[in-house]
Amino acid sequence: MYQLFCDSNCELWHTEAKAYGLKVIKMPYVLDGQEYYYDLGENTDFKHFYDRMRAGAVPTTSAINEQNYIEYFEPELQAGRDIYYITFSHKLSATFESMDRAIAALKEKYPEREIRTFDTKSISLGSGFQVRYAAEKYRAGASMDELDAYLSHLREHTIVYFVVDDLVYLKRGGRISALTATLGSLLSIKPMISILPDGSLQSVGKIKGSKKVLAEFIKLMQEHNCNVKDYRIEVLQADCPETGDAFVKALRETFGDDIQIDYQVVGPVIASHCGPGTLGLIFYGDR
Repeated sequence: MYQLFCDSNCELWHTEAKAYGLKVIKMPYVLDGQEYYYDLGENTDFKHFYDRMRAGAVPTTSAINEQNYIEYFEPELQAGRDIYYITFSHKLSATFESMDRAIAALKEKYPEREIRTFDTKSISLGSGFQVRYAAEKYRAGASMDELDAYLSHLREHTIVYFVVDDLVYLKRGGRISALTATLGSLLSIKPMISILPDGSLQSVGKIKGSKKVLAEFIKLMQEHNCNVKDYRIEVLQADCPETGDAFVKALRETFGDDIQIDYQVVGPVIASHCGPGTLGLIFYGDR
């Protein structure tokens, strides 16, 4: 018997995480000097968070430490259960160095137990997309080996794109230069970001003007042979519900009303890096 874990950077909604029987490792952020741990939207004041960001507050994020991981994992091991943890991209955080140390210590203490991790090489609902389908297999009784094989396939077909509204947040995170951010803002250029197969972020294009974003997203879905029949489409908006609503409408007009769409707000940890106004898209397709 094993327990399936994920972390809150997968941004799967809290009701789904509970329904699937997942244990969630909560990732921290600091706003106005106060530390919070994202709870997948259960008690999160999204309005306050985004209002403060738009007013100039600069939230920060940090890695959790080795002891935090031990506190999450050890009760399961003590209860005689193995652990399978589906993580967000290891390329995007130093937190996994702490995780590796914690796992090494726990394996020494509980040599009869197995602790296995799987790197989704994605983040936000790019990771959550994989967690959701893996959790369905887990609930149906899949073994850890079966999850490994299934997730390895799903990871290769998880496509992630997002467009940010204000380049200043990417500049703070070191993703773009100050000059690029200034010129982009003056010219109303919106960078399109994708996640590479190794789990890192890369700018893959620029879109001038908000109206072209939705059409470009749909074009990319068609180019990547998006499978809307067998898999869900994930849409994320960071305090821009009008844009998100318009995109969901455009998706249904393009692919039909019977497609499955998960539509939700970006959580504070991810939003600290992408900023308000970000629109994200995740789907199953060919890379």
